[in-house]
Amino acid sequence: MNKQKQNETELQSAFGVGSIRLTQTKSKAPLRNADEGSMAVTLDQSEALCVLRLEGEINIASAAELKKLLLQALASGRELRVDLEGATEVDVTALQLLWAGKREARGSGRRFTLAGRVPQEISAAVSDAGFEEFPLGVDSEQANRV
Repeated sequence: MNKQKQNETELQSAFGVGSIRLTQTKSKAPLRNADEGSMAVTLDQSEALCVLRLEGEINIASAAELKKLLLQALASGRELRVDLEGATEVDVTALQLLWAGKREARGSGRRFTLAGRVPQEISAAVSDAGFEEFPLGVDSEQANRV
């Protein structure tokens, strides 16, 4: 079994999902909810790195798209960074997805870190949700290169 197929199979088991299809292109998937304005989950991929950018309100309405792009990034076998600088709100659903992603990345020996700073509102939400720390560590040395 090739490395990519093995990664896909492991991720399918870890997240309890069906098939995963990887693409080599830049994937931008804005989500719009009439009641809550708009938010975007963007996955930018290079040869060695995936950057998952979260903007606006990250909540249950955006969970499916976040999960899809997180799985795609993890299955790629690349280092993954999450950029939250444009996020205004992160609910427990998104935090759970990030924790699961972190666990999966660690289990397969890949780096999974934050790019840049975490807005104060997001840090407060993490604390209010009962988490002692944010699911991902900040990679300040690499943050400026993203």
